[in-house]
Amino acid sequence: MSTRTPLGLAIATVTAVSLTGGLLTLSVSTASAAGPAKYADDFNGDGYRDYAVASLGGEVTVTYGTATGVGTTTKTFTQSSAGIPGTAGDAGGYADAFGEDVATADLNRDGYADLAVADFTEKVSGKVSSGAVTILWGRKTGLTGTDATRLKVTARADQGFGKAIETGDFNGDGKADLAVADAFKSVYVYRGGFAKSGTTGKVTKHTRDATFETAGLVAGKVTKDRATDLYLLGQGYHDDKMTQDAWFLRGGTTIKPGKATVIDGSAPDYGPAGVVADFDKDGYGDLAVSDTRYRNNAGSVVVWRGGGTGPTTKYRLTQSTSGVATAAAAHECFGSALSAGDTNGDGYPDLAVGVPYEKVGTAKDAGGVHVLRGGRSGLTGKNSQWFTRASAGVPGNPTAYENFGFLVRLRDIDRDGDQDLLLSRNYYGPSALLPGTGSGITATGYKDVDLVAAFPQ
Repeated sequence: MSTRTPLGLAIATVTAVSLTGGLLTLSVSTASAAGPAKYADDFNGDGYRDYAVASLGGEVTVTYGTATGVGTTTKTFTQSSAGIPGTAGDAGGYADAFGEDVATADLNRDGYADLAVADFTEKVSGKVSSGAVTILWGRKTGLTGTDATRLKVTARADQGFGKAIETGDFNGDGKADLAVADAFKSVYVYRGGFAKSGTTGKVTKHTRDATFETAGLVAGKVTKDRATDLYLLGQGYHDDKMTQDAWFLRGGTTIKPGKATVIDGSAPDYGPAGVVADFDKDGYGDLAVSDTRYRNNAGSVVVWRGGGTGPTTKYRLTQSTSGVATAAAAHECFGSALSAGDTNGDGYPDLAVGVPYEKVGTAKDAGGVHVLRGGRSGLTGKNSQWFTRASAGVPGNPTAYENFGFLVRLRDIDRDGDQDLLLSRNYYGPSALLPGTGSGITATGYKDVDLVAAFPQ
């Protein structure tokens, strides 16, 4: 699963997920020598989740997990790595986007998770920005460029194949599939099984019947059937005005185009973050998507509730929502980073919401993160948490332009059974790990971790 995370608030990574006990995560079936990997991101089959970090600058970094959490073994892949097709930096005049979106799953069902790496700028067969998606295959020794395989697609100039990618079981047959969006309004679904030779199952193309430009892709179980569903996020056009839209595609034996909705009717969010989780625990997955352009970039999160045949009604959360700790102000970009997980063990997924341009005290753009609690009514501000450098237990002081909370992830990183909160201020320095407890996130036990919060949920 890829969560697309905002890359400079211009490129975003959305989270691929599937239904497991109220939270939609992309995992798990029982591991066996002849069956799929237990975890969709265990690349070396040792039983521990690993971390593939989407990045800028044409690379992706993999950090391997251990029995106690994040390990010290890392490997960085570029198109200069042995076995990986293409040429590093050869993007036809654009910045190399290799590794700006990634997705994980055991695509060939050999017991090791594999890594799909997108590059929508790749020049293919002389076609500028045709785009490509490359699969790196897992094995006992971990990921390698050896035998790396490119998905087959007809090269076309400027199509931007690989603008966003997600894994999931989109036809409900128990095999991992791979969805790939282009830069405009089409999604290609490659069905399992996959082979290192480059063969896949059936490939279908799904195109929105309206003017649209892709900004992100989110996968998750919205209805109660077995298949994973999809949302295509991007820029729509209505009444000669550019808008932020979401388009639903229902998974199944035949993928069916469904409802489209306008998230923001006045301006698009060029780097929307999104995640699917069952915040009200009614059995249907809800889409939480950022709208950072809301009210002069104060920002908001729009939740599109799931239902029996697809999404239903919407509601909006801002820093003006009752119970949310801070006040809404222009240019703070509430919602620019999102991640879902049950942080207090009540069975309802919660939502971490980054606010990287929040003013803290006198420190402009110091940043922070809210944790909004899920419940019977969905997400609310009630009992929400708020963390900045000014919070008790968090070391340091609020610093102008630190952008604390630029990237966020909820995951049990220290493997103690509780969801932890990882916050990054950029793609280069260490991240802040706030441990989880049975009652919520805490700053007690804070530590810096050499891991960027830009890996799939």
